[in-house]
Amino acid sequence: MEKERVFAATTLERCRIADLICQLDDAQLATPSLCTGWDVKTVAAHLLSNLSESVPGVVWLAARRRSGARAIDELARRRAHLPAADIAAGLHRLADRRYWRPPPRGHVGPLADVLVHSGDMRIPLGLSFDPDPQLAVAALDFLTGLSAFDMVTPGNLRGISLRATDVGRVWGKGAEVRGPVAALMMAAAGRGALVDALEGPGLATLRQRLSGGP
Repeated sequence: MEKERVFAATTLERCRIADLICQLDDAQLATPSLCTGWDVKTVAAHLLSNLSESVPGVVWLAARRRSGARAIDELARRRAHLPAADIAAGLHRLADRRYWRPPPRGHVGPLADVLVHSGDMRIPLGLSFDPDPQLAVAALDFLTGLSAFDMVTPGNLRGISLRATDVGRVWGKGAEVRGPVAALMMAAAGRGALVDALEGPGLATLRQRLSGGP
């Protein structure tokens, strides 16, 4: 997908998330998201953290915590202490920023990240989650590639092919799992919330892996 379109779509989705959290009450902000251990507000705070933290700062904290994942979690939880309005304002202010924390993601990585995190927030809240199918295709291209090594669980898609019935695309080889591209995108990112929208001979294996099985 053309780079400038991807940047524009990423900017727009960040702004939509900012608008969303301004509309949520305290109970909704505290709703557990699809990101284990994070509520909806913390997911939004994580998106702001990605845009706000300096690369040296993230690397330094990861070295101190001896884990990049722990550093990311700590930074998100710090910003989650801000009022939701401040998180929203920060996302609006930095929505068009092309900076990305390490590792490098190219221009599609941030789009995949923000689309998946949008689902992480909207689905548990019972809100509509219907990303543009062509943007979800670009995100799924990224998530099934080598650059997304720390955004997907290794082995989840081994021996499975993903067929998007709404856009006519296929990723991978093996037992087929088919359904809407948005549901496939969330499954590729390790989220099982939309697996009921999928079908095919590979679904039982995928469902088991998403639930933590072998």
